[in-house]
Amino acid sequence: MAKIACIFPGQGAQYSGMGKDIAENYSQAMKIFEIASDRLGIDMKKLCFEGSEEELKKTENTQPSILTTSIAILEVLKHHGIQPDVTAGLSLGEYSALVASNAINFADAVEVVKKRGKYMQEAVPVGEGTMAAVLGMQKDDVVECLKMASGYGVVEAANYNCPGQIVIAGHTKAVEHACSIMKEKGAKRAMVLPVSAPFHTSLLKPAGDKLAAELEKIQVKDLEIPVVSNVNAQVIMDKYEIKRCLIEQVSSSVLWEDSVRHMIDMGVDTFIEVGPGKSLSAFVKKIDKEVAVFNVEDLESLEKTITNIRERLECS
Repeated sequence: MAKIACIFPGQGAQYSGMGKDIAENYSQAMKIFEIASDRLGIDMKKLCFEGSEEELKKTENTQPSILTTSIAILEVLKHHGIQPDVTAGLSLGEYSALVASNAINFADAVEVVKKRGKYMQEAVPVGEGTMAAVLGMQKDDVVECLKMASGYGVVEAANYNCPGQIVIAGHTKAVEHACSIMKEKGAKRAMVLPVSAPFHTSLLKPAGDKLAAELEKIQVKDLEIPVVSNVNAQVIMDKYEIKRCLIEQVSSSVLWEDSVRHMIDMGVDTFIEVGPGKSLSAFVKKIDKEVAVFNVEDLESLEKTITNIRERLECS
C-alpha cells in the first residue's frame, strides 16, 4: 500500500492566478477562498487570482494567500479520495500541514499567518537584513564560512533544503561577505535573494514573541495526521508541542532535507506537493530519487496526479 505525504510550500511560491482554475471548477476550493475573505476582510480571490506581483510579494499578503491556495487544493484532493498519511510544510507551509491534520482550524490559521507575515517583516528594518542561496557546498563548509563572516553581523543557516542547496540569512553586509567567502571556497553559486527580511534567524526572535501571543488566542487540538516539524525534523507529538514549534520556527533553521528523510524512514514512498509552485518537488527528487513525487497547483497537474495515485494504490 502506497504511503502518501502531502507537503506544502512556503513563501516565494506565490504567483498571480494561483488556485484560480481549480476554484472555478470545484466548489470545495472556492469555499476556502470565501472563508479566508470573510475572516481577513479582504478579497482573497482577487488577491490570488488577479493580484500584482508587487501586491503578492508583501509578506502579510503572501502568507495567507499561499495557505489559502494550498488548503483549497487539498480539499479537492480529499474530494477525490486522496488523504495524506503524513504531512509537512516548508516554513509557512507548516501551517497548511497543521490545518491538514485538523490541529488548527483553517480560519484561525489564515488570520495567524497574516499577522505572522507582518511581525516577520517588522522584526528587521527593510534593507538591514537579507537571505542568499548557496549551491554546491556541504553543510560543514557552509557553517565554517558563516563563522568567518560573523564579524560583519549576524549570519546563519536559514534553510537546509536538499543536498547542495542551503539558504543563509542575516544582516545584509554579513550575508554579502559570506557569499564572497563561499565563492572563494568553491560554491557553485552564492546569490542574494530578492527577499525583504532575514527569515529563520535569531534576528526574528521579536516576531516569535509576538506570534506567541496570537497563538494563545486560538484553539489547537491534538493531531489526527502526523506532522513533521521544521524545527527538529521529528513528528510533533501533541497540541502542546505545536505552539512551541511554531514559535521556534520563526527564528530557527528549517530542516527540510532531514524532514523529508524522516518521512521516508516512516515508510512514505509518495510525495504530493499541494499548492503553488514545484520547488518542494525538486528538493524531494534531489533527496531521494526512488520515491514518487507529484505536485498539484492547477487542473492539469490535479488530473495527472489523481490518475497516477489511483494507479499506484491499485497496484499496491
